[in-house]
Amino acid sequence: MSHQSCVFCNIIAGKIPATKVYENDRVMVIKDIAPKAPVHLLIIPKVHVPDVAALTDEDAVYATAALLATTELKKQLTGSQSFRLITNTGTDAGQSVFHLHFHFLSGKKMVDL
Repeated sequence: MSHQSCVFCNIIAGKIPATKVYENDRVMVIKDIAPKAPVHLLIIPKVHVPDVAALTDEDAVYATAALLATTELKKQLTGSQSFRLITNTGTDAGQSVFHLHFHFLSGKKMVDL
């Protein structure tokens, strides 16, 4: 399912350019355009779900694929193999694009919240 006004749906459809680093039939991973760490990737399921709280049983395969993509992304890391995985749900949590996605952060020590 795609939403015409959703930036991530448009990136997945190839209508908006992005720097892709990994893709399979269920997820696309791109570089974040405003990185918060030396490695800041966005893991985006290829189904439009507004946020993690809106997931259904039918969507579970896409959420699982997003989590499993971290295995492939970790292989691309140099140096420390540590990473942080974050998803924001709602504006008060910092969500600005209402299409479920996970932030994959690495490349520096992250001990603050």
